[in-house]
Amino acid sequence: MWQIAGLLAVFLAIQAWRAADLPKGPAPPLRGALLAGGDFDLARAGKPILVHFWATWCPICKLEESSIAALARDYPVVSVALQSGAPEELRAYLAERGLDFPVIDDDDGRLARAWGVHGVPASLIIDRTGRIRFREVGYTSGLGLRFRLWWAARRPSVGSVAQSSPMTRSSRGAVSRVSASSALFANIIR
Repeated sequence: MWQIAGLLAVFLAIQAWRAADLPKGPAPPLRGALLAGGDFDLARAGKPILVHFWATWCPICKLEESSIAALARDYPVVSVALQSGAPEELRAYLAERGLDFPVIDDDDGRLARAWGVHGVPASLIIDRTGRIRFREVGYTSGLGLRFRLWWAARRPSVGSVAQSSPMTRSSRGAVSRVSASSALFANIIR
């Protein structure tokens, strides 16, 4: 049993280290032209959204892409293709693989740098208030991302627990414990 707990602790520590440079708190600005046409502005999202950084040359991203496409049919998703070629090449890649999700081309890596992304895939769940709720670098299962989006839609925004209800200090502590255990559960579902 201690061996399993030790392995879990090492796994969680590695995950935390890999995501250390990703932003916390309010999401940085994210604006850009979508490959399919139109413009995207994260500030106008107004509901939980997955911001997913990926690349055509990334083998792990290829393992995740069908999950991201399925997720995009049910939840708001915007993806950022990091240094993956010209827009025509990206469109051809998406068509060849039957992928249909919103893509912003980040050919020069400017958006990735602004978001602290040093490796792909990187997935961030942003809540309806524009705060980052979950950050992951590396493979994340479609089920894990669904759970995180579902949870982000149901969590009160930061500060709203104290402002929206007359909770006691001990009940706020209970809320914190629930959030911590849910975060641990979300890390287990990969």
